Amino acid sequence: MAEKLGGPAREVKDLLGRLVERVSRGLETALGPFEVGQDPPEYYPGETCCGPRCSKVLLRPRTTEEVSEILRYCNQRNLAVNPQGGNTGLVGGSVPVFDEIILSTALMNQIISLDSISGILVCQAGCILEKLNQYLEERDFIMPLDLGAKGSCHIGGNVATNAGGVRLLRYGSLRGTVLGLEVVLADGTLLNCLTSLRKDNTGYDLKQLFIGSEGTLGVITAVSILCPRKPASVKVAFLGCETFQQVLETFSLCKGSLGEILSAFEFLDGDCMKLVQKHLHHTNPITESPFYVLIETSGSNVSHDEDKLNHFLEKVMALGFVTDGTVATDDMKIKALWALREHITEALTHDGYVYKYDISLPVEQLYQLVVDVRARLGMGAKNVVGYGHLGDGNLHLNVTSSTFDNSLLASIEPFVYEWAARHRGSISAEHGLGLKKKQHIHYSKTKEAILLMHQLKAQLDPKGILNPYKVLADRSA
Repeated sequence: MAEKLGGPAREVKDLLGRLVERVSRGLETALGPFEVGQDPPEYYPGETCCGPRCSKVLLRPRTTEEVSEILRYCNQRNLAVNPQGGNTGLVGGSVPVFDEIILSTALMNQIISLDSISGILVCQAGCILEKLNQYLEERDFIMPLDLGAKGSCHIGGNVATNAGGVRLLRYGSLRGTVLGLEVVLADGTLLNCLTSLRKDNTGYDLKQLFIGSEGTLGVITAVSILCPRKPASVKVAFLGCETFQQVLETFSLCKGSLGEILSAFEFLDGDCMKLVQKHLHHTNPITESPFYVLIETSGSNVSHDEDKLNHFLEKVMALGFVTDGTVATDDMKIKALWALREHITEALTHDGYVYKYDISLPVEQLYQLVVDVRARLGMGAKNVVGYGHLGDGNLHLNVTSSTFDNSLLASIEPFVYEWAARHRGSISAEHGLGLKKKQHIHYSKTKEAILLMHQLKAQLDPKGILNPYKVLADRSA
């Protein structure tokens, strides 16, 4: 989309005036049910604006019908709309580029139902992930998704970006656990695919169009998701390794030894640990190592799981894959070990300006990218660190410098994307493309695939009002 779409300014005054007029005619579905604001800072917990301007209008509907009404009106008048959940993304996908109307799901936070037998949860898109998990744990279930941003991210945004997280190894991606969606299309049409069936093989699986589409094809208003039972036994092992090859060997042995109880396998390098210690004052519970591994097991039999974990640990220590380690079984110690991994992002923000890259690669090549970037940048960067979800080949590469530096950025990009493409990787493993990566989509998708994406966008949103300037590069670029 080469040109800026119409912004809210005069047209939104017309919208508000129309709604007020409807109220005066006695229609209860007008202005009252949803809120209107102007740039309230509490609705920008993450990034605030991608471009030179920010939205001046924020609409907060409570129901799907209100979302439909808003989109119908905006589509008729060519008004650009920026759907927004918890705004915890890293690629500018949830923030306005110019002055698009923000459509926030913050007030759409109701749990609709939970089937206590199947574990199928149906809820509105604005439900916060952590609150959903708390609700489920009280009923002996858990969410299949767990993220560092769980305290503020919305389930609708998670689905819209196909968020990954630390439980993907055990429970799979949202493409498998989401059973149904309720979506409002650009013209206000309600698409109800909110099924609660595990099996439904009738025609095209339309929900998959919207999972990972980042709000460019429709606004997700409700989600049906399959939730696993809360495990009776959870244990975490935190281990040190001398080389990344030993990390890989530990992972290979771990899969074979722990099997069905393995729920997470995370890694971080020694520099990540140093940042967490320096900036957040966390204590390293084991001997200093070049690499660290965090392994979580979850199962239904305490003694069985403990035996399997102990047997695995004895093997990796005997083979020399692991130099030191510790195991946690109570909640407080488990949370302390997970904090070492989950607080890396926060520690990086204290280290200076951060250049962040979310890459997926074949696991055997995962850390080589960090090594090559470190060698390429030399003293030009303050720190180059790597961590991530080894179980699904997802590397989080981070480069820090004292301040933003264009020459440093030019040394990183497109080198990182070219490196990923050369090694059969993806330039976005779980954070999407948003605004910041849209011009680089060709590193991961063929021109035929990109063309089909443009055709789908044109079919579902012919006026281009939904989350413009995101995901797909301009056709003329």
